Amino acid sequence: MTNFDYNASAELYSTRRRMPRRQPLGYRRFSQAADAIRFAIEDLEPELLLGAYLEVGEERFDSGGIRQLYDSAEYPLARRVVHS
Repeated sequence: MTNFDYNASAELYSTRRRMPRRQPLGYRRFSQAADAIRFAIEDLEPELLLGAYLEVGEERFDSGGIRQLYDSAEYPLARRVVHS
């Protein structure tokens, strides 16, 4: 993931609709890709993340790509501390 612009605007889509009682994400726009990535990893239900993809400019990232961007040393935001 070289030269990824975490400050670029981003669109997050979720196409998975396996949870009938909850509203699917559908589509959400973010002014910064870093915020979209954090939302996808930290706030989306795991089932929704599996069907999600992130679009930044002309690039598209599936759930695995979103995870790689979040785990990258270049990711600019603080990550949520998970207590076990």
